[in-house]
Order: sequence, then structure tokens, then C-alpha cells
Amino acid sequence: MAPVELTWGAATATGQREDNQDRYLVSPPIFAVADGMGGHAGGAAAAAAVIEALQALTGAETTTVERIRLALQRADGEIRAFKGPATGGAGTTVAGVALVDGGDGPQWAVFHVGDSRVYRWHDGQLEQLSTDHSVVQELIDAGHISDETAATHPQRHIITRALGVGGRSEPDIALTSIVPGDLFVACSDGLTGELDDESIARVVSCGLSPDAVADALTVEAEKLGARDNVTVVAVRVS
Repeated sequence: MAPVELTWGAATATGQREDNQDRYLVSPPIFAVADGMGGHAGGAAAAAAVIEALQALTGAETTTVERIRLALQRADGEIRAFKGPATGGAGTTVAGVALVDGGDGPQWAVFHVGDSRVYRWHDGQLEQLSTDHSVVQELIDAGHISDETAATHPQRHIITRALGVGGRSEPDIALTSIVPGDLFVACSDGLTGELDDESIARVVSCGLSPDAVADALTVEAEKLGARDNVTVVAVRVS
């Protein structure tokens, strides 16, 4: 099978925070966003550890689900080993897509831990491919609150899974087919805290390049106040 042709782009903004603890990777076959937490130095270091672990898998046309899982497990261990008041207790979310090949030809692997998200623009529709690891998502799944209520729920920022903190956190990884024209968007919750899915869909439906999509979404979040760091990675199958 011929190599999969991709175009991609990324953008990030500090927002109202003092510094930017988000990190991202746009290096085939992996495209990812990590959102650090736990103090200025600690959050940034945790996010960087995840991106560095995934960076080690780049440089080939594809990777494997097992290598992604092992890379995230390694990063989880590294973050838990952080010591000192500046970095101790740090953690990070991560979300992204990667071209993988388990022997049957390339596919997309969609992976995430926490409330950073992965969307896909497919056949004129925006789909959220990841499911937030959060208290609010658990309440939605249990039928206790609606999607509309979740946007303003006081516990909307509490996550139930992250790398480096809490119990050992395994990533959710799902496989999906490679379809020409599909656009994937990975983002930190700084974007989804400002823009709802309808607003995101309006931007990605315009046919912009992935680089322009990432820039436009970040700018839209900044216009709305950007209370958190905002990072967007976009990749399209040519």
C-alpha cells in the first residue's frame, strides 16, 4: 500500500494563565496534545515527558498500538518519579491520533487519557471520538445530568484519569479506518472550555488547511476569553 499522504498544523495560546503548560507533537506518524497540571514547572514537565515519549515513536510511516501504550506507561512512571516542590504531584492529560499497522495495513489509532479530546470531521459531520475521563462525563453516562448542564457544572474540570497522578492510568485506544478527506482535531480542554461542538464544527467545515484550522480555533477561544491554555493539533488525510 502506498504511504498515506497527510497535511497537518498546530497552534497554542497561553490564555489568561501565567504560562503555557500545554505541549504538542506533530511528527508523523503521531499527532498529539498534552495538557499539564500541578504547578507551573510540574505541569509543563509532565506534559513534556509525555510528548518526549511519543516523539521516540516518530520517524517511520507507522507505529503500533502496543508501542503507544508502552510509551504512555513509561511517561506515567517518569512523572510519578518527579520529586521536589516544583514538580512533585504533577500530572497530564494526553490525546491524539497515530498511524498504526498491526499487520493488516495502516489504520488510525485514537488514544487519550483525561479530558483532552479528539474530534473527526467526516462526511460533513463533526464526531467526538474520545470520551472524557471526568466526573461530569460519568454523571452524563449515568443519566444524572444532561450535556447542556455539563457545560456549567461546578465539577466540570475534575478529571478521573491522568498520567502521573492517582491510580495507574491506561489510555483508551480505538482503531478507525483511513478515509481520504477526513480531518482530525486533537485539543486541550482550554479549547472545549470556550467553544462548544457546534462552534468547532463551524470552523472545521470551512475547508481550511489543517494549519489554518488550528490557528482559527485557537483565535476563537482567545476571543471568548481563553481562561486556560489552548492547544489545537489538526491533521488531514490528503
